[in-house]
Amino acid sequence: MVRYSVEVKGIVQGVGFRPFVYRLAQKLCLSGFVRNTPQGVSVEIEGRKSSCEAFIKELRESPPRLANIEKIGFTELLPKGDTGFIILSSSEGLCNTFISPDIGICDDCISDITSKSNRRYRYAFTNCTNCGPRFSIINDIPYDRRNTTMDRFLQCPACSHEYENPYDRRFHAQPNACPECGPHLSFFKNGEYLSQDPIDLFNLCISRGEVVALKGIGGFHFVCDAKNEEAVSRLRKRKLRYDKPFAVMMKDIQTVEEYCELNPTEKKVLASPQKPILLLKKKASCAVAPSTTKLNDRLGVMLPYTPLHCIIMQENEVLVMTSGNLSDSPMVFRDEEALDKLSVVCDSILTHNRCIYRRVDDSVCFVINEKNYMLRRARGYAPEPLHLDGGKSTILAVGPQQKNTFCLTKGENAFVSSHIGDLDDADTCKSFESEIESFIRLFDAVPQAVACDMHPDYFSTRYAYRLNIPLYPVQHHHAHFASVLAEHGLKIDNAIGLIFDGTGYGEDGCIWGGEALFGGIQESRRVGHLRYFPLLGGEAAIREPWRAALACADIAMGRETALSLFKENPDEARILLEAGDKKLNSPLTSSMGRLFDAVASLAGVCRQTSYEGQAAIEFQQLMEKEANGSYHFEIINENEIMIFDWRQLICDIVSDLNRGVSAGIVSVRFHRAVVELIAAAASYERGKT
Repeated sequence: MVRYSVEVKGIVQGVGFRPFVYRLAQKLCLSGFVRNTPQGVSVEIEGRKSSCEAFIKELRESPPRLANIEKIGFTELLPKGDTGFIILSSSEGLCNTFISPDIGICDDCISDITSKSNRRYRYAFTNCTNCGPRFSIINDIPYDRRNTTMDRFLQCPACSHEYENPYDRRFHAQPNACPECGPHLSFFKNGEYLSQDPIDLFNLCISRGEVVALKGIGGFHFVCDAKNEEAVSRLRKRKLRYDKPFAVMMKDIQTVEEYCELNPTEKKVLASPQKPILLLKKKASCAVAPSTTKLNDRLGVMLPYTPLHCIIMQENEVLVMTSGNLSDSPMVFRDEEALDKLSVVCDSILTHNRCIYRRVDDSVCFVINEKNYMLRRARGYAPEPLHLDGGKSTILAVGPQQKNTFCLTKGENAFVSSHIGDLDDADTCKSFESEIESFIRLFDAVPQAVACDMHPDYFSTRYAYRLNIPLYPVQHHHAHFASVLAEHGLKIDNAIGLIFDGTGYGEDGCIWGGEALFGGIQESRRVGHLRYFPLLGGEAAIREPWRAALACADIAMGRETALSLFKENPDEARILLEAGDKKLNSPLTSSMGRLFDAVASLAGVCRQTSYEGQAAIEFQQLMEKEANGSYHFEIINENEIMIFDWRQLICDIVSDLNRGVSAGIVSVRFHRAVVELIAAAASYERGKT
C-alpha cells in the first residue's frame, strides 16, 4: 500500500473536476480525499501502487472535458490507513488557480429544458458542471457558490441533493438552481413590470417588429427579428449604428446552413462549448434583412449559448443579437442601468435577477484555410491563460486606446482580459480600471512593473504612469511584432516583421502603420516604411477616406490633377491641401490602413465611414476573383531605410479607373500589390543581412 499527494493546477475548478476525481478513486478502490485550494485541486490517494499509478495516468490523459490542466505534481507519503474517499471543503490561502470562462449550454441541459417531464422544462437558468456561467458571476477565489452572485439563492432539497451527490453531473455546480429556488425572469415595457409569461411577451414583441433588450450571461443585447427590414432599420437608427454589421443568433446548425456557406471547421467552431460569433459567407439566398449586414457579404452568426437563448429560439429562426449599449459606451450589464438607459433604443426589456458581476462580450472568430482565428477574445475564452515560456515576473500590460484589452502576467501565465473597447468613453475607462483591480485580486498578482503604449495621450498610458511602479513604454508596432514572435515561439533576434495597421505612435512623432522591423522580442529597429503622406484635417481623415485619397493623389499626380478628381467639393479639397502645405492639422502618416482608405475612396467605394476599417472591408469584398494583373510598390533605399513608394501605384489606379476598369478589378490588383510588397520587402532586407 502506498499514498500519494497529487497537486493539480490549471482550469480545474467549476468544471466537474472533484466529482471526476471522486468517481475515479472509487473505481480504483482508493482511499483519501480531494478539495479545491487557491492553487488548484489537492488530492491524496492511498491504495495499491498499481491503482495509484492508474489514477495518475487517467488524471493526465482523460480529465473532464472542460478542464485545462497546466501541471500535475505528486509526492509519495506514508500511508495513513484511511477508509473511503471523501470530498473536503475548499481551503483558503494565496491564490494561484485559474478561473473557467463562461461555457455554452451542454446537450444534457438542452435535453432537460426541452423535456416536458423534466422539472427544469423551459427553465432559463439550467446548468451543470459542464456548462453555464463562471467568469461573469465570480467575485473571489476559490470558485464556491458563496463567492458568486448565486450566493443569495438557497437551494431547495432537490437541488441540494444534486449538489451534494458526487455521481450527479450537478455535483458542486455552483450556479445550480431550479424554478423552485433559483433566479427568475421579468419583463418590462415602458418601464412597467408585466406579470404575464416573459417568454410569451418576448415572442409577441418580436413578432410585432419591436426591439427587446435581453439580459444574457455577460450583459444585455438588443434583439429584433433579423428578417424584418423595418425592425432592423429602426434598431440602427435608435442605436446610431449606421453601417457596421449586426451579429445574429440562429436557431440551430440546420438554420445556419440555410443562410450561410458552412464548412466542417466552421461547423465545429460554431458548435464548440465556447459558442463564439463566427463570420460566415452569406448564401445568395440568405433571407436576413438587408440592413442586418448592409454591404458586408459576411454574417456574424452564433448559436444559442444559454438556456434562455434556447427557449426563445424555439419560436424564432434568426434574431439580431447586438451589444446592448449606447453609441460607443460599454455593454450594459446591470438592471438598474438597463431600465434607466436602454429604453431610448428598445421597446421592452426581458431581464432576470441573477446578477452579473462583470460584463463579458461575445467572442468573434473567423475561419481561414480550415484554421480558426480569434478576432475578439471574450466569452468562452477569457480568462483562460496563454502560456509564456520562461516567464517569471508579474507584469501588467495595459493595452492600447482602441479595442482595448489588457494582460496580467504571473510567471508563465498571461491572463488576457475580455474585450474592453475604445477608451474614449468615461464608462469604458471606469470599466477598464475596475477590471484590472479585479484581475489583480482574483489571480493574487500584484504587478511588479507595467508596460504601456508610447503614445502619451492614451488613457491607458496615463493610467500606467499613475501606478508608480517601474514603467516600460513600448512602441506600438514593436508590440505587434513581438507578440507574433511570442505566439509562434520564435526566440530569435534576426526576424523581419511587416506590420500593417491603421494608427500607431512612431518614434519620430509621426503616425506609423506600414512598417518593416528587424530584430526580436526584446528589441527591434525600423528598416522600412510606407512613404509618408499627410492626414488632411487630422483625425477627420480617418472618418473621411476621401481626404487620404486627396493627399495621395496630390503627391503622386500633382495639385491640379488631384483636384480634378474631387469635383464634388473642390473648394474644401483646395483648402485642405493648402493647410497641408502649411502643416496645419496635417500630421504625417505611413499607415497602410490609411492607404487602403485612399485607394478605396479613389475607386468610389467609401468616401466616408461610420466604423473602423469600413473602407478596407467594403473594398476587399468587391474583389473579382477572375481578374488578372497587379499594381506594384517600388522599394527605394533612403539612408539604408526601405521606402515603400506608392506614387506610381496611385497613378496606375487612377489610369485604370479613367479607362473604365471596375472597382472590383482595382481591388484585386491592389491586394496583390500588398502581398507582393510583403515578399519583396522581406527578401530585400534579408539580402542585406
